[in-house]
Amino acid sequence: MALVLNEEQRLLRDTAREFLTKNAPVAELRRLRDNCDEIGYSPSLWQEMVALGWAGIPVQEAFGGLDFGYLGLGVVLEETGRTLTPSPLFATLVLGASAIQLGGNESQKERLLPAIVAGELTLALALEEHNHHNPTGFSTSLRKENGQYLLNGSKCFVLDGHSADQCLVVARNDSGCTQSADAVCLVLVPRETDGVQCDRTLMADSRNAANLTFQNVVIEDGWIIGEGSEGQTLLEAVLDRGRVALCAEMLGLAREAFERTVDYLKERTQFGVKIGSFQALQHRAAIMLTELELCQSVVLQALTAVDEDSDQLPAMASLAKAKMNELVQTVTNEAVQMHGGIGVTDELDIGLFLKRARVCMQVLGDSGYHKDRYARLCGY
Repeated sequence: MALVLNEEQRLLRDTAREFLTKNAPVAELRRLRDNCDEIGYSPSLWQEMVALGWAGIPVQEAFGGLDFGYLGLGVVLEETGRTLTPSPLFATLVLGASAIQLGGNESQKERLLPAIVAGELTLALALEEHNHHNPTGFSTSLRKENGQYLLNGSKCFVLDGHSADQCLVVARNDSGCTQSADAVCLVLVPRETDGVQCDRTLMADSRNAANLTFQNVVIEDGWIIGEGSEGQTLLEAVLDRGRVALCAEMLGLAREAFERTVDYLKERTQFGVKIGSFQALQHRAAIMLTELELCQSVVLQALTAVDEDSDQLPAMASLAKAKMNELVQTVTNEAVQMHGGIGVTDELDIGLFLKRARVCMQVLGDSGYHKDRYARLCGY
């Protein structure tokens, strides 16, 4: 397993970095936040990203994609992490498209995947119902009454839930009392459907999210993804791809925060010398660098596991998420401390990286969840 990027992947990374630095700097996130933008991202920027082919990177060529794999997608997400770029890329392409690719029938794939690649359809995965990540602890139900399916329940912390065209709702297709894996299904629901209530939530890091409520929502034919398959297995496969992709974004976030901090150490003068000459700060920076390099290898291995459809993907996804949770916490904490009091002010961008890190640490499982899951997967 090669833990380095090939020439094409490096070219994609450099192109993404140049594009995002020019068109989506951190200042763009500030603008959207300060203006209380209704969507929370720039539709024109998203269409430019689509034009670059990013919305089709992991999608098969048969459905209009590039079939470039998750290693290719990972380098783009790493660059979006560097600039804290708000876009539907993660919610739509990683979580949404993965569910359709892994669980959709041919008709659903032919109808939905080309629309995603073309930037005509955005999706959001509605899973969580509590304050902590729990892929099995949900009660939203899909019941058949009078010859039609009705969806009832509520979801919280739905990434891009307020702006997505359609939501993939995780539900139980029975009374909601069973924990059987084959009772779990993903239901595709247009956000404007009768009975759907959407309340946007303003996150501390300006990441787009919403709370959704479903009251007797009539589900039409063809809206159920993965019907007849083992739903919990499908859900975990989608979530593992999401965890790995999120780790790539977090790696970019951590590396940018680290590099900005090192630059500050080289510029800040105290007692007549640059503070970067202080041995204690050098040691702390060296520790961060070694952890960054270690985590980069872990993330690359996890992305490769997705592309190779490895049996080790669940373990690698949890390993990567646990390590990246710890890394972004350490790096952003150190970044703020080394910048001094100004580090927590809104004037300095480093505080935005701290806030994004804290939210990312909770998305799709915190460190405790993934350490426990990794141990279980390893037989402990």
